[in-house]
Amino acid sequence: MSFIVVVLLVIGLIHLYLWKRLVRDPLRPGISRRIGTAVVLLLAVLAPLTLVGVRAGYFRWLAWPGYLWIAVMFYLLVTLAVLEIPQLLVDRLWVRARKTESAIAPSTSVVSTVTSSAGETVTGGLGETVSGSSEETATGGPGATAAAEGGDPADDDRPGLERRLLLARGAAIFAGLTATGITGYGVKTATGMPQIDRFPMPMPKLPRAMDGTRLAVVSDIHIGPLTGVDHARRIVQVINSVNADLVCVVGDLVDGSVAELGRFAAPLADIQSRHGAFFVTGNHEYYSGAEEWIQEVDRLGIRPLRNERVAINGLDLAGVNDLTGAQQGDPADYARALGDRDTTRPVVLMAHQPVAARDAAPFGVDLQVSGHTHGGQMAPFNMLVKLQQPVVSGFGEVDGVPVYVTNGAGFWGPPVRVGAPPQVTVIELRVA
Repeated sequence: MSFIVVVLLVIGLIHLYLWKRLVRDPLRPGISRRIGTAVVLLLAVLAPLTLVGVRAGYFRWLAWPGYLWIAVMFYLLVTLAVLEIPQLLVDRLWVRARKTESAIAPSTSVVSTVTSSAGETVTGGLGETVSGSSEETATGGPGATAAAEGGDPADDDRPGLERRLLLARGAAIFAGLTATGITGYGVKTATGMPQIDRFPMPMPKLPRAMDGTRLAVVSDIHIGPLTGVDHARRIVQVINSVNADLVCVVGDLVDGSVAELGRFAAPLADIQSRHGAFFVTGNHEYYSGAEEWIQEVDRLGIRPLRNERVAINGLDLAGVNDLTGAQQGDPADYARALGDRDTTRPVVLMAHQPVAARDAAPFGVDLQVSGHTHGGQMAPFNMLVKLQQPVVSGFGEVDGVPVYVTNGAGFWGPPVRVGAPPQVTVIELRVA
């Protein structure tokens, strides 16, 4: 409950900031500002309804507009935040320029007009002594210049106000175009064909007969309400195109129940490889009915590895449950999967989260393949992912364990990928 409250508070603050920068600052009071305010309020309600409701199985019809707005919202926030400093600098330069203009402006003579009791008018310059009637108007008095000219002192600041309005409108337009452009590009990338990423992996213990063994690693397919059946079909097509010896599906296959999404997962039965396809759970399986999906995946011809390993010629392939399984009585068991094995044989470990390598390190793992991070999915969000996972994308080493993290072939939440295209990774094992 506290997590939901925090999410609602953050979303509310983001929309308040967007309202200030996109509605209040660039629009004058009136009908346009009122309409803009109403739109921002509506979008502020749409975002949490999508994040909470769609995931819980409600408001499925909000999925596309809601997630697209979340992506646009994110990039509006990033763009406007980046623009804050140049906006401040420009504003300061304008203020300094106005002060300079005022300082060098020519002095104007102050003239006094005095009406005598006899009706005579006497005009005197600054510093002159003028005698006459008690009826006196001094244009040189405080505030008298503006009054004599029929002006309003507030008019003196009008050029500054107009400049600030122009600056606010320019920033709002730039941010809007940038955010929608990036989101559009991201949608095209996320819903397109996954790229093939190839990586040669030297392995000292690998038998010479297995030199060149190809592992097709795919993760985070995220079959869900936005994907349809073509999503899995595209991914299977890419997997089959690489002629893999082994296929490793490292978690987060689905976002929903078997009853709801089973038909969308059906193309996975067409995966082809010489020595079979294998699967380990990700955190999203435990949100979607892990036991049912493990049975469904097995029925589709993909063997689940639940804290166990199999021998494939001179190679051991092991798999552990995702760390989230501990919350449902189905924890990762590294000793069961990796203990009592012949340590002269190389072992590849399938584990959904890269951070699992810290627990696997004592067992002498030769390579861990993982997903989970999506490569950050929407840059610059990848910078935040680094706070939780030791490797975000590609090859790295964690406590002495070589780890390869694939970007994933699908998407979660917004159907948007920026800076982290969907991919199927082909790891070619080489004799070191």
